[in-house]
This record gives sequence, structure tokens and C-alpha cells, in this order.
Amino acid sequence: MNTSKVKISLHLIIDAYKAKLSSYSDERFETTPPIGGWSFSEVYAHIFDSSLLSLIALEHSATGKGENRPTHFVVKLILLLGSLPPAKKYKVPKRLADRVKKISKTEALDFILEFEKALENTFPTISNASKYSKTKHPRMGYLNAQQWLRFIEIHLKHHLKQLVRIEKSFETQK
Repeated sequence: MNTSKVKISLHLIIDAYKAKLSSYSDERFETTPPIGGWSFSEVYAHIFDSSLLSLIALEHSATGKGENRPTHFVVKLILLLGSLPPAKKYKVPKRLADRVKKISKTEALDFILEFEKALENTFPTISNASKYSKTKHPRMGYLNAQQWLRFIEIHLKHHLKQLVRIEKSFETQK
């Protein structure tokens, strides 16, 4: 995995989240969409909260606080292909779902900026990280620092698609 390419990709994805955030009215941001499920607000709360938690796991792996465990073949395939398998409704692990709440646009932007800063602080640790030091992901098993970074990229892209589905549901309601 090319960490520099993932870094560039992550910055582009973060910019897309910022652009979308500025395009939503305050009211629309917190409104439950016609299709049900999470509002834009809840998606932002989830994605940046879980991304910050993922950075903590990445740092644990990078600093040798992980375990030498195998990574499942399917997970390696997901990381290689760069996306979660299609046509599957993913359920957020309960401990993460309990953390999701509606936040304001200002809080969402603060979350993004906090994540960006934490991400930049984490990058230097990745290049020297052992591929054998892994920490557990709630669904994907044990990941090393580079795999965590790739997961964060994939997860952020996945939820960008969710934002588009929510946008379309509001458009069809008009």
C-alpha cells in the first residue's frame, strides 16, 4: 500500500465532506431523511467519531501496542479493492451506534478539523510501523497501521455514498 497515495486520497475525501457540509442548510442537516435512517448530522457524527477512534487503533498498532494476529483473506481483499462489498446493509456495532447523535454543522466542522489534525499527527508513525503489530477492528478483525489507514479511507468513501443517497431522497420528496 502506498501511504502517500492514501494520504492524498484522504485529503480529497475530507474536502468533499467539507464541501457537502457547506451545501446543507442547518435545518436540512439535522432532518431525518425521507428514506429513514440517519440524518446528515448523524452520518457526520458517526464517520468522524469512528475515524478518530480508528486513528487511536492505528497509533496503537504503529507504536507496537498491537498483537501479531492474522488478517483474514476477505479483509485483505476489501483493503486491496478499496471498497466494502456492495449490496449489503451494514450494521454499526452497538458500542459505536450508541455514540451517534445529532450534531450541528459547526460541531461537524470542528469534528472534521480535529480529525484532520489527528491524521496529520499520525502519518509520521505509519512509515516505521511493524506489519505484525495489529489492533482489533469490531468487524474486520486485526489490522496493522497501514491497514487501519486504508480502512479509514474506505469507510470515509462509503459514507460519502450514503450522503448522496440521503441527498437523493430529499430531492425525490420535492
